[in-house]
Amino acid sequence: MAFLLAAAFGALLTAGLTFREARSAILQRTQDTATADLRGQLDSLAPDLVFPPTTQTLRGLALQLDRAGGSRLWHASAAYQRGPLVSASPAAPASPAPPVAPVPDTLRREVESGGRAAYQYVERDGRPWLVVGMPVAYAREPARADTPRQDNPAGLSGLTAYVSFPLDDDQADIEALITAAQAGAVPALALALIPALYAAAHILRPVRRLRGGAERIAAGELDTRLDVRGHDELASLTRSFNTMAATLERDDAELRRLEAGARRFASDVAHELRTPLAAMAAVTEVLDEDAASGVLPEDTADAVRLISTETRTLARMVEDLMEVSRFDAKAAPLHLENTDLRTLVAKTLQLRGWADDPRVRTDLQGPLPVRADPRRIDVILGNLIGNALRHGRPPVVLAARADADDGRTVVTVTDHGPGIPADVLPHVFERFYKADTARTRSEGSGLGLAIAHENALLHGAALTAANSPHGGAVFTLALPPAPLEQP
Repeated sequence: MAFLLAAAFGALLTAGLTFREARSAILQRTQDTATADLRGQLDSLAPDLVFPPTTQTLRGLALQLDRAGGSRLWHASAAYQRGPLVSASPAAPASPAPPVAPVPDTLRREVESGGRAAYQYVERDGRPWLVVGMPVAYAREPARADTPRQDNPAGLSGLTAYVSFPLDDDQADIEALITAAQAGAVPALALALIPALYAAAHILRPVRRLRGGAERIAAGELDTRLDVRGHDELASLTRSFNTMAATLERDDAELRRLEAGARRFASDVAHELRTPLAAMAAVTEVLDEDAASGVLPEDTADAVRLISTETRTLARMVEDLMEVSRFDAKAAPLHLENTDLRTLVAKTLQLRGWADDPRVRTDLQGPLPVRADPRRIDVILGNLIGNALRHGRPPVVLAARADADDGRTVVTVTDHGPGIPADVLPHVFERFYKADTARTRSEGSGLGLAIAHENALLHGAALTAANSPHGGAVFTLALPPAPLEQP
């Protein structure tokens, strides 16, 4: 459709430009011819004039110019020293004005001040007119004391002549041009439609099919293939598209296979490590008791405590890896309950020993009904508060409120540390991401925030990270509104 409109616009534009150029040529020819005729008449009549001319002399000059107009039927007038215009047959005061176009004041000023011929198009009674004005110069220096040569270097006599005539013939030619342009535009438009339809059939349709195939590829339908028709450039492009789609499908299958293998490997390794780690944890608990009771030597007790700490860290990492593998396999269970968020917060603080910790403060406003999985909310809050205590500065403030606009429950965890660097903010929820690449390991597993983010997504919630204007990092959890309880 756009191609057809472009073809129609091109045909109409060509007709319009052709008409404009032809119209300009007609008017320019008339203007040049009238100016040349007026100059020739003045060159033959001006030498016989007596200066300064009288009104009768000016009237006679206008009459001679009228007679010389011939078929133009122009109306002439003359003026001397910027005096009143004098025509060949002035109308009586009581008679109506003659049906001629008056000389515009702007044209008179241009001719008298500039000392050169000028013209202007005017309209009178709905008819176009051309008015031409021309100054008369001395053929030789007049023998008058009051017109010294240095005051009139151009040799102008002060006499100006004007002729005006209707452009009826030119208007008829222009109207004929309009008719011809209109008559020519229709077949030109019809002829333009032929290549337009050809292009639509042989160019636009294949391009449209390519666009549809690209959209299906973008939507994940990597088995999309297009029929190859013909042997032109579009057919070659279609073959290239099919080759690209086949390569993408093959690479996607390979990546999916590798990704599935990596997930299965991590899950299998984590599963196999759970049993020996459970045994190691049981042994380290006994050794911890011996180290605390003083049974073991000091050096041995320090080694036991180090092994115990690393064993617990490794056990947490294995549990985190198992949880991540469940997220990747879309097998993480979600057990929703209707509860009050304040109860979940109290349990989280109590289980982790933060209930009476002055480093952790709470600000819970009013009842906060939510429908959530208590275990996963505990994981989210525990990871956020623990991360704030490790990397921020106390006090850590956990605030919660119900959003009156959309009914969501908004939880914020704010610390008073240095905040999160701007280049780190987009990556805080990535697995094993470390802001300091020189740090080979950290106290946590590097999966806490990633697991918190996945748990938030399971609830249909949003978990975001930002920096507070007053300093410190702010993590915001927005839980969806709880459904209304049925009576």
